[in-house]
Amino acid sequence: MQRLVLDGPRALHWEDTPEPTLDAPGQALVRPIAVATCDIDPAILFGCFPLPGPYPFGHEGVAEVIAVGEEVTTVSPGDRVVVPFQISCGSCDSCRRGRTGNCTAHPLMSSYGLGQMGGVAWGGFWSDLVAVPHADAMLVPLPAGVDPATVASASDNIADAYRTVAPYLAADPGAEVLVLGGPAAASIGLYAAGLAIALGAARAVYLDTDPERLALAAKLGAEPIEGKPTERVGRFPITVEAAGGSKALVAAIRATANDGHCTSVSVQTEDVALPMLEMYSRCCTFHTGRAHARPTIPHILNLVATARFDPSLVTTRTVAWSDSIDALLEAPVKLVATR
Repeated sequence: MQRLVLDGPRALHWEDTPEPTLDAPGQALVRPIAVATCDIDPAILFGCFPLPGPYPFGHEGVAEVIAVGEEVTTVSPGDRVVVPFQISCGSCDSCRRGRTGNCTAHPLMSSYGLGQMGGVAWGGFWSDLVAVPHADAMLVPLPAGVDPATVASASDNIADAYRTVAPYLAADPGAEVLVLGGPAAASIGLYAAGLAIALGAARAVYLDTDPERLALAAKLGAEPIEGKPTERVGRFPITVEAAGGSKALVAAIRATANDGHCTSVSVQTEDVALPMLEMYSRCCTFHTGRAHARPTIPHILNLVATARFDPSLVTTRTVAWSDSIDALLEAPVKLVATR
């Protein structure tokens, strides 16, 4: 079979490799049919994030089930499924609590398509076949009528965005949301703005300097405001930092209202001094870290299937599978490759 390999900055190639096999009764083999870029991929591709190749590339996508082990009961060959990017067993204490990103049955951060950080043995989604070690626990069937390309990012980026707004809007229905958008987590910030509207936020403000992303935010129903992430546009019960950098992180915290929640989805590679006294005084809850993707995927698919949320509005380019390398090197906001 063939798979796409990242060699290093601006360098990718297709390689021939042996097909994976079913090695346990709970496994499945799937064929990716719609694969998306993650927000971290452009940074890796252009040498801005310390994750050197070579390694099999891609970790967001929808696949067709090709074969299943004898103990698999939730999916069958021919089913279309979302494949979470994180490896999770579904039965350890962490998984049972919904913390599938920290499954204790596998090394920390085990995932597809993220090189040494996730364990290269799992391969990447830009492949003809991918092995899923815990099919019943991991795979989420696609609802009828949902286009695989529309939810190709449900594996990671849409799930990452969902956790920034969903629990807080459930606790505080109609709360207003501020998203500090930017290049660091470009699609996650946009998904967060759209999901906020879909989940009943009275107002979702999207602050960014990029005209393309501002226009996408408007299509999602958010209120776009052109400006740097450090500009003050009020205080909000729910804030999301997707711009990147220490100044944006501090700005998001300072824009969080009394008893509010601030989530940072960008990756900070250096320590950041936080305004702890301000946070303490306003009872600000701050969260950062990797999303636990698997538990949120069914909720995302339901929002899409019921036409409450359309993540395809964030997709800025869709290409044929064979055109993937050239399209990846052009680094659109959200790329989806299909076959």
